[in-house]
Amino acid sequence: MTTRTVLLTGFEPFESEPVNPSWEAVRALDGERVGDAVIVARQLPCVFGRAIEAMAALVESLRPDVVIAVGQAGGRTELSVERVAINVDDARIADNAGAQPIDMAIADDGPTAYFSTLPIKAIVRDLRAAGVPAMVSQTAGTFVCNHVFYGLMHVLAQRGAAGVRGGFIHIPYLPEQAANHPGAPSLALDTLIAGLRVAVATTLSTGTDIREQGGQLH
Repeated sequence: MTTRTVLLTGFEPFESEPVNPSWEAVRALDGERVGDAVIVARQLPCVFGRAIEAMAALVESLRPDVVIAVGQAGGRTELSVERVAINVDDARIADNAGAQPIDMAIADDGPTAYFSTLPIKAIVRDLRAAGVPAMVSQTAGTFVCNHVFYGLMHVLAQRGAAGVRGGFIHIPYLPEQAANHPGAPSLALDTLIAGLRVAVATTLSTGTDIREQGGQLH
């Protein structure tokens, strides 16, 4: 039986944070098997340009069947399964290399946006059923997370990798981070790990996404 590969990526810490929950969560799943698939976890730099280059190199070398990029979203209360990546960098803060692009296209030859090819609503359904707070998110922001999400989908489109499913999930702070941000919500690392495991399993087992309400008023 052919073994499928699921690539999970997380980011290095940024903005003076001691850890990044995305990397802490994905690296805990490195080497784990889910059905006929094996998870490979890799860290990306929180740097415009270099992060996409690293992602492209991973797609080329690993030839994954599924790619789920994961990033930190301090202030969010749930696992946010992203619907769309937009072709713009507009950084509120500088990245880890000191760059702060404003109103710049990620890919001059790319479309305005790409939609996730993960079964986003089935993932949210299964996360909630497993007791993990989750939502469909309509924006991945305009920092390095959206940059990587868009870059991933652009790489897959350019290489004609139609069978490779890709997308992005934002996760909240860890409790130890939230302690330094009064009032900020958080989720335990075990909950984040369990949630990503569900997201992988649902993606592998779901061909066509479910159709149910997942929008927000604002």
